[in-house]
Amino acid sequence: MEFKHYQNEDYEAVCDFLIALNEKDRMHVNWNWARFEWMAEHPEFDKSLIASIGLWLDKSRVVGAAIYDMYFGEAFCGVLPDYSALYPQVLDYAWLALRDENGLGIAIREDNAREIEAAKAAGFFPAEQTETMLCMDLEEIDYPLAPEGFHIAELDPYVDPVAFQWLIWQGFDHGEDRSVYEREELVPVLRRRHFNPALSLCAADERGEGKSYCCMWYLPGTDYAYVEPVCTVPSARGKGLAAALLKEALRRAEELGARKAYVISDQTFYKKLGFRRDSCFRFYWKKPFPPRTPNTES
Repeated sequence: MEFKHYQNEDYEAVCDFLIALNEKDRMHVNWNWARFEWMAEHPEFDKSLIASIGLWLDKSRVVGAAIYDMYFGEAFCGVLPDYSALYPQVLDYAWLALRDENGLGIAIREDNAREIEAAKAAGFFPAEQTETMLCMDLEEIDYPLAPEGFHIAELDPYVDPVAFQWLIWQGFDHGEDRSVYEREELVPVLRRRHFNPALSLCAADERGEGKSYCCMWYLPGTDYAYVEPVCTVPSARGKGLAAALLKEALRRAEELGARKAYVISDQTFYKKLGFRRDSCFRFYWKKPFPPRTPNTES
């Protein structure tokens, strides 16, 4: 067994590990290859820390990993089923290398007794914080057309970064004043390795301006798609745009081979479309020991 710190050339090996991790069961579906891919080029992901990601290899194959989530302080820890004995070691590394001043939190599926036991043995305690996974069987969905006055189009962030960033800016509630947006120093849009532009959709009005966005992630050879992100500009909400986009993206993912779709959310929006609760991941936290107060009594 070999341990190494993550380097950029390990990207595909980590994706392969996350695919294999979710192949036989979905105990770690909250951390799948698409979540890693989305995070790795996210503007908030602190790349200066990336060498702190820990990998365990068996003959060049990644069999275990400890990955921080955007910043230090929350992390994913996982090992392939045949390497379960490694899990305590992965936890120990994450605690030493990926914690911040508040400690370290890791999300474990509530019915994953083995990892819960190991986490408790390592000094982690359950918290109120949870992460819900919703799932949909794609054969159950109906596929309506876009609402009147709008049409569905592909929006490639790398071909038209200004249109994409302006739509995302509004959709995630930064405001609809374009002059404010244009004064911001925006982060360049970087191409994600497995991005499929046919699954990157917007609902545009009659002038061609995007009002809602949905992106779906799917890799041939897997049986599931992953939703990230979905948003609508405030002035266009309530018109059914996001629902129409999501259903079209799901239809396209199904045509490519997906049989299920997952999203990290507990929103009613997804449940109304047919997503059902698949699993819940509870955070387990380990806190730093508080500094000792010197005894000044004589």
